[in-house]
Amino acid sequence: MRKIIAIIALASALGACGMINTLVDGYKHSQAVASELEQATGLKPGVGFNWHNGRLVSVTVTFPKVYDAKPLRELADVVRASVRKQFKQTPEDIELGFSLGATAPDTSAQAEHQRQQASLAP
Repeated sequence: MRKIIAIIALASALGACGMINTLVDGYKHSQAVASELEQATGLKPGVGFNWHNGRLVSVTVTFPKVYDAKPLRELADVVRASVRKQFKQTPEDIELGFSLGATAPDTSAQAEHQRQQASLAP
């Protein structure tokens, strides 16, 4: 009976090691993607990932603000290439996002300037 319990405990521990290795490796890959994208854009994004049964299901890349130095399509290509390179496989989905914050500092000033111009117009 003790042998059976020991075998079950050992099997459970080995199964958990695979899950822990996946998490550690995934974390390393996500940090590599963030570093590579920071070098390419000057903004360090948050990178999340979702694994399911050893398969990379999705990767989420969220920049801290809107990136407007390149067109969105070019940024998406850079993100896609980095994710594929660093994770060493293509996920089923890559989500690209931007944090907008409460208000964008540059747009609120423009809105105030437009209101002042409108009030001065006859």
